[in-house]
Amino acid sequence: MKVILVNGSPHEFGCTERALRECASVLEQQGISTEIFWIGTKPISGCIGCGACKKGLGKCCIDDVVNQFTALAAEADGFIFGSPVHYAAISGSMSAFMDRAFYSGGSKLAGKPAAGVVSCRRGGASAAFDEFNKYFTINSMPVVSSQYWNQVHGSTPDQVLEDHEGIQTLRMLSKNMAWLLKCIEAGKAAGIERPEQEKIIRTNFIR
Repeated sequence: MKVILVNGSPHEFGCTERALRECASVLEQQGISTEIFWIGTKPISGCIGCGACKKGLGKCCIDDVVNQFTALAAEADGFIFGSPVHYAAISGSMSAFMDRAFYSGGSKLAGKPAAGVVSCRRGGASAAFDEFNKYFTINSMPVVSSQYWNQVHGSTPDQVLEDHEGIQTLRMLSKNMAWLLKCIEAGKAAGIERPEQEKIIRTNFIR
């Protein structure tokens, strides 16, 4: 089993990476392999609404880090997405990344456990955390919880480690992720499959 941890910070080895590395360490101790995927610092376009990914292309028409991630996602069993808090929200690059990854590659993530982790200096963490969860709940992904909201505080990676409650929250998140992955694996071995997805009925408020 494998969990991909996505670092949505412009700093490859900043506070967000330190939080994700804590999660990865616990997952590895639980027998789950991990990979930290950094979205980098190159500009990430938002979705342009062309629909090419749904019309046979099978991936986003903008061939960048998003397609690199969704290719890896097909082989992963779970995900933890991390971001710094910018203006009480996930980073702009991470928001564009999530929009396009879930729209063009959502089928590769659906049904797999996921969690969001946010890193902030002081405030805005719960709003950013809520933003992450909306992606999972619209894509039939079990949301892995902890004993508090998945947030750490600090301006440097060393300060993140001093947030003992935040680090404990991440430890419990990772243990719960490992437990759920093992439960899913045991269920499959017992012949329990994921529910068959119904064709989506799309309506609006005009009719």
